[in-house]
Amino acid sequence: MDKNWTTIETLRQTRHDWLNKIQIIKGNLELNRIDRVKGIIDEIIIETQNEARLSSLNLPKFTEMLLTSNWNNGSFYCEYEIIDVFEGSAEVDERMYRWTTDYFSILDKSLDPAFENVLSVSIGEKEMSNMRCSFHLQGRFIDQPAVIEFLERSLTAGQTIELCECNEDEMFFKMNIIF
Repeated sequence: MDKNWTTIETLRQTRHDWLNKIQIIKGNLELNRIDRVKGIIDEIIIETQNEARLSSLNLPKFTEMLLTSNWNNGSFYCEYEIIDVFEGSAEVDERMYRWTTDYFSILDKSLDPAFENVLSVSIGEKEMSNMRCSFHLQGRFIDQPAVIEFLERSLTAGQTIELCECNEDEMFFKMNIIF
């Protein structure tokens, strides 16, 4: 998860992602699925707006990690939504980067890679100086206790986790970070 991307590798991966999107649009146009094409374009617009908001948070390491998370061929697909744009800091960036990198690593080891696992991350500001993230995973665990143990032992000062849903196919929790 912690790859140092060169400019060429970044451009190659971005080009690959855009080519896939264009091919999906083209295929749906050839099948005369105009409503689906409009839906795909709307999804691309929303994704691009979220990328712009994420890039505005002043959390460069965390932002880069999220933007490139699906390039690492892990056992899950990560999507994200930025609810509120706020001013981050170097301290929050480092804390979120380290914690999320460790969380992604334990997920990669604890999920069935043959299953379509999707992690949805929502980021917002609960109140001034308090960042709130929610993590909603839908998929198939091969070692869910390892993930729960990680959540229990990974917290640092100023961090809290509220586990909202946990069953064999789903895990949903909210994290608050005071900065």
